[in-house]
Amino acid sequence: MSGHSFLVDTNMLILLLNGNNRVAELLDGCRLYISFITELELLSAHGLQQNQIETIENLLADCIIVDINPSIKNATISIRSKNRIKLPDAIIAATATTLEIPLVTADKDFKSLEDLTLILFEL
Repeated sequence: MSGHSFLVDTNMLILLLNGNNRVAELLDGCRLYISFITELELLSAHGLQQNQIETIENLLADCIIVDINPSIKNATISIRSKNRIKLPDAIIAATATTLEIPLVTADKDFKSLEDLTLILFEL
């Protein structure tokens, strides 16, 4: 899928960091966006060693990190008002819909969301 733009969910980056070759192949050559939520989730994991933090930071440097903005806030509110979904997941979904790019995830909970272009990675 070289040349495509994707919003990448946290679970996909964890798989990538753990050496999953299928994820690496899927994302190779793509423009990768992540929500600030993913950045926070990755860097705040309990018990990270300094070398792990550096590896995560190197990966994040290759991504475009999208902060919250009024459009994402409004989309998050809309998603949460119509669906039973955790707030961090709603923010990630809202980011993808606001950017109008597919969300790449292994989380099946996103399947129920309308207006979300989803690439569901099967483990």
